[in-house]
Amino acid sequence: MKHQEEEKNYDFLYYLLGLVTGVLTGAILDVGMIWALVGGVLGLLTAGLFLNVLVKGREEAN
Repeated sequence: MKHQEEEKNYDFLYYLLGLVTGVLTGAILDVGMIWALVGGVLGLLTAGLFLNVLVKGREEAN
């Protein structure tokens, strides 16, 4: 049996953080609940951009 080092993937934390902060920001605007959903979607998109541009670029440098 081979022992392989498994890298733990914590990408879901970036998405979760983006979703939660987006929803909270949309809810704090107090314009309506639809903006909480829009904030959540924008938070997820921002998290995806952050992961693909900044975090993945850091791995290539190593």
